[in-house]
Amino acid sequence: MKKIASLLLAAMLLLSACACAQTRAFVDDAGREVNVPSEISRIAVSGPVPQIVLYALAPDMFVGTADRWYESAGAYIPKEHLDWPYLGKLYGSADLNVEQLAFCDPQVIIDMGEEKKGLSEDLDSLQMQTSIPSVFVRFMLKDAPQAYRRLGELLGREEQAEELAQFCGRVYARAVSIMENVGDHRRKVLFITGDKGLNVLAKGAYQAELIDMLTDNCAVVDNPISKGTGNEVSMEQIMLWDPEFIIFAPDSVYDEVDTDGTWSLMTAVANGDYVRTPQGPHNWLGSPLSVQQILGLIWLPAVLYPEHCDYDVKAEIREYYRLFYHCELTDEQYDALTAGAFLNE
Repeated sequence: MKKIASLLLAAMLLLSACACAQTRAFVDDAGREVNVPSEISRIAVSGPVPQIVLYALAPDMFVGTADRWYESAGAYIPKEHLDWPYLGKLYGSADLNVEQLAFCDPQVIIDMGEEKKGLSEDLDSLQMQTSIPSVFVRFMLKDAPQAYRRLGELLGREEQAEELAQFCGRVYARAVSIMENVGDHRRKVLFITGDKGLNVLAKGAYQAELIDMLTDNCAVVDNPISKGTGNEVSMEQIMLWDPEFIIFAPDSVYDEVDTDGTWSLMTAVANGDYVRTPQGPHNWLGSPLSVQQILGLIWLPAVLYPEHCDYDVKAEIREYYRLFYHCELTDEQYDALTAGAFLNE
């Protein structure tokens, strides 16, 4: 029996060695050549950006999450996906659990976003520590098509990746064209965050990418903070800016401003020119800055510049949910998502 067991163990080790030998070189967007398995079926992600991007392409490959789902995610994400093990983040909270990661046994770890200082060294270190190939794919919203094509190449899902790439490319190019037609007639806008309504996404901040792209962002400050919370300012400063249009973050003070004596003095509130950003399962304008911002490029131009937008907003949002969340959005879900997101409601 011992001899048979030894032979079986040897056979298993041989098969494992053969499997490990079946690799290919992948040059990531940091210029690093990484040997990855020829066929990949199990992945881990470094943070919320790749989690959202890759959920569209390969939800069946995830061995765990790097970011906890919002409470609202249950309406769109299957329970078995909500129950994935939490592995933690490489950056931000930097709570990556290496032991849990090893236990879940991914074949590759994928990092995405902007190329941070020291990124190559961080991924090399992670790879040495875990013996798991770790790759970087650049993701900025304007480059989303290229990112999906790279991921399709990495994961062997070129056809599905191309469908996602084309959707992103079409929506982004149309938003650019709309803003060219708007020209100098951009709406003067503030994006308000925080449960007291005293934070703004300042002009030039990393998190304000879409606001700056689609509006004349009134929030000009000396030191823009590139976090989802934005810059804290005073109510007096907000009143001095007195924007003609206000966008409230999902968990800000949208529900209170029409009965608040101070807010009601502002031009945008007095005229009813304010909306709430939809969220479900993620914020449509960012936080985190990932591919769900494509929803913002469908929704916000139609709110701010309806005369330049002749497309069916609802149909495109439902198509996004089908492609990127694998969810057939019902009329009831759509109405709940967009409550407060349009004028004259």
